[in-house]
Amino acid sequence: MQDVVNTEQAQAWNGPEGSHWARNQDRWNAVNEGFNEPLLDAAGITGDHRVLDLGCGSGQTTRLAALRAPRGRALGLDLSGPMLAEARARAEQEGITNASFVQGDTQVYPFEEGTFDAAVSRYGVMFFADPVAAFGNLGRALRPGGRLAFVCPADATLNGWVAAMASLRDFLPVGDFGRPGQPGMFSLAAPDRIREVLTAAGFVGIGINQAQAYGTWGHGAEDAASFLLGTGPGRHLMEQTDPATRSRARRTLTDHLRAQEAPDGTVRLLSTSWLVTADRPADPSDIPQ
Repeated sequence: MQDVVNTEQAQAWNGPEGSHWARNQDRWNAVNEGFNEPLLDAAGITGDHRVLDLGCGSGQTTRLAALRAPRGRALGLDLSGPMLAEARARAEQEGITNASFVQGDTQVYPFEEGTFDAAVSRYGVMFFADPVAAFGNLGRALRPGGRLAFVCPADATLNGWVAAMASLRDFLPVGDFGRPGQPGMFSLAAPDRIREVLTAAGFVGIGINQAQAYGTWGHGAEDAASFLLGTGPGRHLMEQTDPATRSRARRTLTDHLRAQEAPDGTVRLLSTSWLVTADRPADPSDIPQ
C-alpha cells in the first residue's frame, strides 16, 4: 500500500471492522444500495468515462460505475485489504473487466493529475484526518470540469439506525454519538461544513441535496439487532459493559426493532443523507496549485 496518513482508519479497516464489512458485504449493500442510482446519476457517468470510486469497500458502486461506462474504466480505492479482496473477486465473478481496485489513502495517494472524468463515493469521505487536503488531492485527480458526487450521512436524528442505537442509552455509554462535526461518520453532517471543506479544496458549483432511502437491516428483529450490535459502533459500546447489561441492551434493541418489522419480517430503516455534487474548475487557471 502507498503512504498512509490516516493510520487509525487503516488499522480499523484492515482489522476487525474491515473483516466484518467484507464478510457482510451483501448485508451492507442491502442497507445502502438505495443511494446507488441517485449517486451515479448525479456523477453524470457516460459510456467512455474514467471513474474513481473513493472508499469503495467491497466494490459494488465501482462495478456499477464500470457498467455505466462500458468503454471507460472504473477504479476503486480503499484502505481495506479484506474488502478489496472481495471487490476483486466479485468483479471477476460478474465478468466486469473494466473495473480495477487499489489499496491506498485518498488524502495522499499519488494520483496522476487530470486522470478521471468523475469521482464518486458512497459513505467513504467522512473519515479523513485532514478533509481539505484529501479533497484537494482528489480534485487534482479530476480533469478540469470533472465532477465529484458523494453521499454522506445527514442529521443523525433522521437516521433510523441511530435512533435504534439511541434506545440503548439506559444501558450503554452512547454519549453524543451522531453529533454533527464530530470526527467520524457524521463529520460532514452540517451543510456549511461541506461547503467550507470543498471550497477550501478548490471545488466550485457545490450542490447539497437531501436524499432518503430505506435499507434492509435484517430479517426479523433479533437478526437485525445482532447485525447492528456487530458493527463497529455496536461492538465498541457493548465491550464497555458487563454481560448482564449487554443482555438487557440486546433485548431492548430487539424490542425497538420489532416495531419496524414488515409483515414478511424484514426490518427496514430510513437513512437520510446528503447527496453532494461539486466540480473541478473548467479553467485550469482557477485550480489551486
